[in-house]
Amino acid sequence: MTDPWGLGTRTPGATLLVGCGKLGVRLGERLIAQGAEVTAMRRQAGAVPFPTIEADLRHPLAQALPAFDSVVITLPPSTEGESIYPPALRGLARALPALPDRVVFVSSTRVFEGRPGGTPLTERDAPKVSTERGGDLVEGELLATELFGARIVRPAGIYGPGRDYLIRRVLEQAPVDHTRRTNRIHETDLVRLLEAMLRADSAPPLIHAVDREPVLLGEVAAHIAARLGVAPPPHADPEEGGGTVLDGHLLQEFLGALDYPTFREGYDEMIAAR
Repeated sequence: MTDPWGLGTRTPGATLLVGCGKLGVRLGERLIAQGAEVTAMRRQAGAVPFPTIEADLRHPLAQALPAFDSVVITLPPSTEGESIYPPALRGLARALPALPDRVVFVSSTRVFEGRPGGTPLTERDAPKVSTERGGDLVEGELLATELFGARIVRPAGIYGPGRDYLIRRVLEQAPVDHTRRTNRIHETDLVRLLEAMLRADSAPPLIHAVDREPVLLGEVAAHIAARLGVAPPPHADPEEGGGTVLDGHLLQEFLGALDYPTFREGYDEMIAAR
């Protein structure tokens, strides 16, 4: 079987993880386990298990950076009410001595917040936003592409160990909008995708990180409640519905079978571990 992406044919080399929160740390640990050289860039070093450059990218860097073969950017869209992407991405571009061979920018499927509906949206559909945060994300995607030729990854709602917000809502019996359309991706599959984006010779320029089953929030909440042995959470009043349906076929073609193809496998494992 031919591999149009050239998966596994590229070596990430010296890799800089910009932002490097929980997602970046997991990716860094995975790369290091396979012999890669990883450096984080964060506002504060914290307990990151690899070398860290402390820098606030809202301000010019005090010194030039060394060269990196690969860069993964996982910055939040805004901080203290201002978009972080224009100063951060331009400052990063000025500080790097050369353009890295591969740059991956992690955005969000929130760029479709202004396009609710049941029609599946693919990577070919144009973003449409309805909030300032959504606009910041679109701006970040455009800047990262312009400055670095970045590949864009758009995760849906990320869940997994330590990301148990919905489980806690069900246990608290907090009202939930049962009619809202939702998409999600388990953190493990997202980390796998980011690594594949670094290792593929011809990684897609844009990819949605979503599992195989878009589903109403009420169905997810009811499943979690049944596994926990509690009543389903009450309905929000009013229920506004909304939300999108995102097509994950490109992810499946690129990455292959997901470890957590639907919400059931992921939440069942999380609940069993409680």
